[in-house]
Amino acid sequence: MAVYREPISKKCKSLGISAGVLGYTHKKETRRKFGAGSSRRKVSEYGLQLKEKQKLKFIYGVLEKQFYRYYELAVKEEGVTGENLIALLESRLDNVVFRMNMAVTRREARQLVGHGHFNVNGKRVDIPSYRVKPGDVISLREKSKKSPKFAQIADLVHGRPAPQWLEINKEASSATVARKFQREELDFEIQEHLVIELYSK
Repeated sequence: MAVYREPISKKCKSLGISAGVLGYTHKKETRRKFGAGSSRRKVSEYGLQLKEKQKLKFIYGVLEKQFYRYYELAVKEEGVTGENLIALLESRLDNVVFRMNMAVTRREARQLVGHGHFNVNGKRVDIPSYRVKPGDVISLREKSKKSPKFAQIADLVHGRPAPQWLEINKEASSATVARKFQREELDFEIQEHLVIELYSK
């Protein structure tokens, strides 16, 4: 995952996104919602494209080399390339753990996956970028269920909605990927076509 040493709130403000998109709404210092800013300086077409790319990379915590690889995969798939790109990012195991409300942020989800707390279809997977597909069952390992860490997470994410493309079983601490993510389900604003235009040059 990309390492951002700039304060989260400052980075969110520069990209025009709410810290809530990252899962930080439980912290006082990140509750503020940020708009596009009050600067009247005209931004070039390239500047707009670059900002949208940086936004996606920041939200999902992906570095440039891996992000470009997702773009290449999105181009090869049928359908709209921009929508394919977002669907690929949403299918990452660390993102799914975040969407399951088993982690407060995607950054935390990446750490938890890397530490081997989750199974996919009954087998331990510790690769955050692992791509899930419809029918896959993601579950918290039995040993990990006893950890107070996950009880703490449950308190922090209480009331946070889960996406409809995941069938979540709270009692079993698991989720089944019911279907492929759909673009209209995205919970933040992004102009993904600008990212595709940037890479298409």
